[in-house]
Amino acid sequence: MKSQDASRHSYINGALVHSQTIQVILAMVSTGIPLDTATIISTALEGVLYGFSVRMFMGTMRALSYRKLSANRPIAFVAILMLILSTAHLAVDIFRLEDGFVKHRDILPGGPVAFFQDISQPTFVIKNLIYAVQTMLGDGVVIYRCYVVWQSVWVIILPSMLWCASSVAALIAPYYASQATGGNIYTNQTAQWITALFALTLSTNLIGSGLLVYRIWTIERKVSSVRATNGTMMPIVHVLVDAAIVYAAALFVVLVCFVCTNDAQYILLDMIMPIISIAFCMVLINLTPRKTTSRHLSTVSDAEINQRERNLQQHPMKPVQIYVSQWTQNDGVE
Repeated sequence: MKSQDASRHSYINGALVHSQTIQVILAMVSTGIPLDTATIISTALEGVLYGFSVRMFMGTMRALSYRKLSANRPIAFVAILMLILSTAHLAVDIFRLEDGFVKHRDILPGGPVAFFQDISQPTFVIKNLIYAVQTMLGDGVVIYRCYVVWQSVWVIILPSMLWCASSVAALIAPYYASQATGGNIYTNQTAQWITALFALTLSTNLIGSGLLVYRIWTIERKVSSVRATNGTMMPIVHVLVDAAIVYAAALFVVLVCFVCTNDAQYILLDMIMPIISIAFCMVLINLTPRKTTSRHLSTVSDAEINQRERNLQQHPMKPVQIYVSQWTQNDGVE
């Protein structure tokens, strides 16, 4: 039980560390940073966050094991896929460090800076394709959660359209990068697609998370005066807001740095890979009921359950009460 509690609250420390990291990077934006230095820092910070994402992944698997439902399988698959993508991205970044500072140090004119500036390098294209898949997966999870809460296709039309547009930009940008013959990432046609990708992804997450939080908040207001227990859904809102802020803050800083042609954007761009996995696991861990809670619920007698159902049938808020139960079961295992 202690290990589960640690998993539930470990995201707080990670969020604080990430907030401090963003402040440091904002300082770098104002002063500028060499490309080779930015590459070293980005890989180091990505490795730190990757270790934290592995810890969160272990907590996610532990949380899913407490509820042996068939619905857990696709959720577990998403968590595993995110970890695999984060691992692959970090491995490619390590290979790039070796290529830039060891293999091509004395071959290319300009040394490591020229190597990391060349966006047509296969390792650069591969890492951006991995980032594209991770981004599509993370945004898709946000839209899915929004649909589960609202139970309406109309609500997710705009986020879905933004997701499709960002997916196109995420796949086209690496293609143009592979076809580049000179210049850097800011002067190439790739820059237009990357800017569109950051803007569309940021909009998708803000809109999807906003709709999700608003729906839960309105349900909480409606059922707070008629619920049979002292429970509240506000902790759910806090967790969702925290996850959205961590991811949106990183995306916003990357977008600002990229528009300002500042190489500090490479630092946050590499860090976003494990951040997506952390945000996914952090919501899941904190919304999964504790094992003791499940045992407590199983001790409630059938007579008490039937009495509560009869009370709900006589109350005009029955549709909302049933909907909350359905959302908790579906999204609680994410």
